[in-house]
Amino acid sequence: MLRIKQQDIPGLKVTIMGLGLHGGGLSSAVFFAESGAQVTVTDLRDRLTLKPSLEKLKPYNIGYTLGEHREEDFTKSDLIIKNPAVPRNSPFLKAAEEKGVPVETDLSIFLGLVDNPIIAITGSKGKSTVASAVHYTLLSAYPDARLGGNITTSPLSFLSDLKAGDPVVLELSSWQLADLSGKGLLKPGISMVTNILPDHQDRYDSMEDYVADKKLIFREQGAKDYAIFNYQDPYQSQFAVQTRAKAFFFSDSPLPAETEGAFLEGSAGWIRKKDKPEQLLDEELSIPGRHNRLNLLAAGLAASLFGLPVAKIRASLKDFPGIEHRLELFEHKKGLKFYNDSAATIPEATAAALKSLKPPITLITGGTDKALDFSPLMEVIHLADKIFLLSGTASEKMRKLFCKQWIAYAGPFDNLKETLMAAVAESQPGGSILFSPACTSFGMFLNEFDRGRKFKALVAAL
Repeated sequence: MLRIKQQDIPGLKVTIMGLGLHGGGLSSAVFFAESGAQVTVTDLRDRLTLKPSLEKLKPYNIGYTLGEHREEDFTKSDLIIKNPAVPRNSPFLKAAEEKGVPVETDLSIFLGLVDNPIIAITGSKGKSTVASAVHYTLLSAYPDARLGGNITTSPLSFLSDLKAGDPVVLELSSWQLADLSGKGLLKPGISMVTNILPDHQDRYDSMEDYVADKKLIFREQGAKDYAIFNYQDPYQSQFAVQTRAKAFFFSDSPLPAETEGAFLEGSAGWIRKKDKPEQLLDEELSIPGRHNRLNLLAAGLAASLFGLPVAKIRASLKDFPGIEHRLELFEHKKGLKFYNDSAATIPEATAAALKSLKPPITLITGGTDKALDFSPLMEVIHLADKIFLLSGTASEKMRKLFCKQWIAYAGPFDNLKETLMAAVAESQPGGSILFSPACTSFGMFLNEFDRGRKFKALVAAL
């Protein structure tokens, strides 16, 4: 296990593999450059695509290999920092490891350098909302609490500002967890798995492999730590006996009397530890959807286990405004409400969005397939009054399902502007236009965040 100390970094030859546009590679490059390392950035994408990140690196003396990877950047380096999206079986990473060059990530470097209290959250869906809500709630008592990880903020970006005792909330993807496996670095005081749904099956050999990576979040916790699980998730049914941490649960309905955790009863949320239940969640919240109510309930449970009073948590969660790209109501125009749900990258997420809004709903969906089953979406597709498809491999799968059930749709359209114009023209005043793709964004967009922002810009220009 590699443990880099801050004083070891000056003069190190560090290769950043995957600059990307989400901030992880950028923050790693800045951190090591500012710490005195000799930094080389390598990325398969070209300079034009990476321009937003490259602009921010102009003040630093950094070398670049763009549009390709070169083996010498890996074998003649002292340290590799890989992007989570880079497969572990990359031949360049294998070449580095054969030469004894350690391969790390921004998260492993961060966790090796700090001793702050960590709340770690993973899951197929809901993890960004839960992590953001936990952080939002913590700010009421810890104004310097930080949020990072998969939510597009590398923890290296705030490492220099972090003080002893400042809590850090980390949202972690399955890939980020896999990169931390066996390093002995991830020992959160509180861990949480929001849910497990089929995802990334284009990258995993099986659901079992995907679940195994999710379980890494609680593997190295101790008896004094807490692990939070979804009581109704069948994939999590045995998790409590697989961790040394004390298990708590959250549930969409009342928990058994002997089970500690938080649960919904009607629209209200309650928490029960050893004593009698206390109300944790108001019936009226700022964000829509039963799934979001469950997300905030889970966030409240984590904040309570961290030590915040229930009354303070309840007040914070009532006002939580939600986050960008997650069922985000961002515009009222032409008698319509516009929702950006671009982070809905699996069918179950779009199904949850449809169940959260009042009719009439015009759904814009479709994109690139990840070898997923679209039947969960088909179970509720009748909630959409109109359906408009963006072109893509997943859209072709949807079309076949729609035709089989005699469900009307328009498209597929080759660009988002054309899709939006057609959807607006066909929508009823007083209704909603929901952009919830149910799949990934490769091809037409850089990522789901780029996709969501382009949708919002097109609506602003109507």
